[in-house]
Amino acid sequence: MNDWVQLFKQPEPVAIIVMLLLLVSLMQGLRRGASGSARRLFFFVWEGVAVVLCLLLASQLASRLSPAFADLLVRRVSVPLRELNGAEQAWFTLLTSLRDFAPLRYGVLFLLGYLLLRALAALAEPLLERLVEGMLTGGRREGREDAPGRRSASRFAGALIGAVHGAGRSFVFVALLFVYVTLMPGGWYADKIAESPLYSEAASWLEPVAGDVLEGQGPVLAKTVQAQFKQILQRKYEIIDYAVPAEIEEAALYVTKDARTKEEKARSLYDWLGSRIAYDWDKANNYVERGVWKEQTPAETFETRTGVCIDVARLYAVMARSAGLEVRVVTGMGADGRGGYGPHAWNEVQIGEGAENWIPLDATWASSGDWFNPPEFDKTHIREA
Repeated sequence: MNDWVQLFKQPEPVAIIVMLLLLVSLMQGLRRGASGSARRLFFFVWEGVAVVLCLLLASQLASRLSPAFADLLVRRVSVPLRELNGAEQAWFTLLTSLRDFAPLRYGVLFLLGYLLLRALAALAEPLLERLVEGMLTGGRREGREDAPGRRSASRFAGALIGAVHGAGRSFVFVALLFVYVTLMPGGWYADKIAESPLYSEAASWLEPVAGDVLEGQGPVLAKTVQAQFKQILQRKYEIIDYAVPAEIEEAALYVTKDARTKEEKARSLYDWLGSRIAYDWDKANNYVERGVWKEQTPAETFETRTGVCIDVARLYAVMARSAGLEVRVVTGMGADGRGGYGPHAWNEVQIGEGAENWIPLDATWASSGDWFNPPEFDKTHIREA
C-alpha cells in the first residue's frame, strides 16, 4: 500500500491523470448518491462487457462469413472490358481486393459485424436501464423529502462507489497506455510513459497477461496490414489496365500463336518484350535526381517501345491477359548489381492449377540474362507483399 501512496506523491503525467480520474469519479459519486453512482458503475461495467462480447461475436461472424462472401464476389464481380473512369476504378479495386485479399475481407466484415452488434446492444440499454433503476431504488427515487441523515449516508456510499468507478476508469486508461507502449515503443511520448513509476507498477501486472501476445502478434499484425495495403495499391494497375487496346491484343495473339502451353505463351511474351522494349534511362534519372515521375499507360509503352520496369511489367500483364493467361504485377526491390537494392517491378504468371504454379519473370532484365523463372530469382528480387 505504501508503494502505491509513494507513486502518487511523484508529480508525473500518468499519476496526475489517474489522480484526476479518481477525484472526478469520487466527486460525481458524492453528488449522485448511492443509487445514482451504482447505476453509473453498473453501466460502466456493462459497457466493457458489451465491447468484449461484441468483439468476440464479430470475430466469429467474420470468420464464418468470409469464405461465403469470397465465393459470392468470385461469381458476381467482373471488371468491364472498357476504359473505366476514376470512380469505377476505385469501386472495382475495392471489390476485387475484397475478393482476393482474405485479411482485408475479414477486417471489413469484422468492422461491419462489430458496428451492427454494438447498435443492437445500444437498443437494449434503455430497457436494461429501467430494470436496473427498479432494482436499485425499489421503485422509490431519492428526493429532497428524504431525511438529512439518509441523504448523507447515500452520498457517502455514492462517494465509495464513485471511487471504485474511478479505479476502473484508471485501469482502462493505464491498459490503453500499455497497449500503445508495447506496440509502438518508439512512438510519441512512449519513452516518458514507460518511465512513469505508476505505469511501471501497473505494467508489471499486465505483462504476464497480455505482454507476450502484444509483442508477438502486434508487429506481425502491423506488417500484415502494411503488406495488404501495398497489395491493394498495386491492384490499381490491374484495374486501370484491364481494358486491352486492340493493337496490343493483336500483337499478343500473334506472338503466342505457335505456343501450345501456358508456359510457352508466357515465355514467348517474355522474349518479345525483352527484345523490343528499351529501358528509359531519362525517365528513371528524372525520378531519381529530380523526383519527377511520368505515368504512362501500356499503350504508350507499346507505341514508344520505351519504359522503366513498372511500364514493362504493366505491358507484359496486358499482353498476357490478351493471350488468356492469369498474370499479376509485382512490386518490391531488385538487386542493383552493386550489392544494394532499389525499387523494382516484375511479373508472375500462372502456368498450372494451384498457388504453387505461379512463376516469376522479369522482362526488364531480359537483356542481361535469362530472367524467366530462374532458380535463384528470389535472391535478386524481394517482393513487398
